[in-house]
Amino acid sequence: MLTSAIEGLSPIKLWKRFFEISQIPRPSKNEERVRLYLRNFAGQNNFDMKEDEVGNVVIIIPPKPGFENAQTVVLQSHIDMVCEKNKDIKHDFTKDPIKLLRDGEWIKADGTTLGADNGIGAAAALAISQDDDFNHGPLELLFTVDEETGLTGANNLKENFITGKMLLNLDTEEDGAFYVGCAGGMDSVGTFKIEYEEPKKGYVPFTFFVSGLKGGHSGINISDGRANAIKIMAQLCSMIEKYDYQLAYINGGSKRNAIPREAEAVIFLSPDNDSDVRELINEFTIETVLEFRLRDDSIKINFERDDAAVKTYPKVYTKQFSTNVINTILGMPHGVIAMNAEIPELVETSTNLATVLVEGDKLKIGTSQRSSIESAKKNIAKSVKAVFDLAGAEVAVGDGYPGWQPDMSSELLRTSRKVFIDLFSKEPELKAVHAGLECGILGDKYPGLQMVSFGPTIEGAHSPDEKVKIADVDKFYRLLKNILTEIANSE
Repeated sequence: MLTSAIEGLSPIKLWKRFFEISQIPRPSKNEERVRLYLRNFAGQNNFDMKEDEVGNVVIIIPPKPGFENAQTVVLQSHIDMVCEKNKDIKHDFTKDPIKLLRDGEWIKADGTTLGADNGIGAAAALAISQDDDFNHGPLELLFTVDEETGLTGANNLKENFITGKMLLNLDTEEDGAFYVGCAGGMDSVGTFKIEYEEPKKGYVPFTFFVSGLKGGHSGINISDGRANAIKIMAQLCSMIEKYDYQLAYINGGSKRNAIPREAEAVIFLSPDNDSDVRELINEFTIETVLEFRLRDDSIKINFERDDAAVKTYPKVYTKQFSTNVINTILGMPHGVIAMNAEIPELVETSTNLATVLVEGDKLKIGTSQRSSIESAKKNIAKSVKAVFDLAGAEVAVGDGYPGWQPDMSSELLRTSRKVFIDLFSKEPELKAVHAGLECGILGDKYPGLQMVSFGPTIEGAHSPDEKVKIADVDKFYRLLKNILTEIANSE
């Protein structure tokens, strides 16, 4: 595949590695090929490495001469990516490479997620290992698996898999900021056994499709007030209730940690009501567009008759079951629950209505909860569970993962801040993020581990709008190199 998108970019070592990673399919829980790439990389460069039972990889990078006694630093990133695409794009994330495009000052993909989250971090770590332009002590490049759908890699790390006492997490998305804390999270899923009946005589199938929403990361973007496609679909179904439609199928969202961008439904309806329903949908669309015009300005709602769906959906949901599911979605909390009282603009607690999907004769509604306060996280999960309980769903609540409490006095943070000021002649922002960085788990697994997280500007993560700012990648890499040199020189 052509590398024209990255030609002339700096640092070229990093961009070449990012391109190579982008050509390797790496959905969460399917990282075998990128792990093979890492094994080959270690072998070709005579680096020691090890893997654990779940697929985490550590590549051991020897120190530069004279820095053998420096502290070991862990560079940590995850090797899976969120796989989202626009509906009109043909792309198989298990087989096809990501097509990189240059768009002015950004690198993006062609209608799919880019995988800069966290491919840029992984590429930076690999580039560091081959960079002879700076000094550093011993390094451990830690690549974890399945961060996006379960934090499986971090959760299953064993004692002594890494030995360094300082860790640089390369998985945040804002230039000029060091992240020193993050929210913990958990998932809550409600499962319904679908109840079916025959379509009414004379009824014909129609398809609803809600699209054009921004979606985005359910932690980073939850405070933006973006529209939720599943909520919109449920509101629409509720509005046309007076036309006595029959629901045959509903689906929306695709990832627990992404705000739903699209949703679809198939209903059976008397053709006599076709024009009235279309008029109602037009009114609803106008109202919805106006409601979200400053936050989500490209919402589209399509409604089409689809006679061929009769074969696909020979039965429909019973009225009672359909009403129960729609009411559950309408009643389910979604969005910001509480803001942090100490850090301006930081969300403290939230919940995301993430997915509705059909598996066999089961309909599942997936949600995720986040909070930097453990008790608040559990309490909002209880609220979600209560809605499911009232609807008669079977509820599964995950164990979740811990948050990361800031340590503002750590040696690593002091060093990182000093380097940033020396490089850019200004103070870095010190932040916490309302998202599930692996640092929370790593700090729990390795008590006393000092951690700082940083990265270049990435916008639209977890959606096909994902893009990374070219100039900030260069700044990020220079900052990383200088921090490692400063640590090595401090011994």
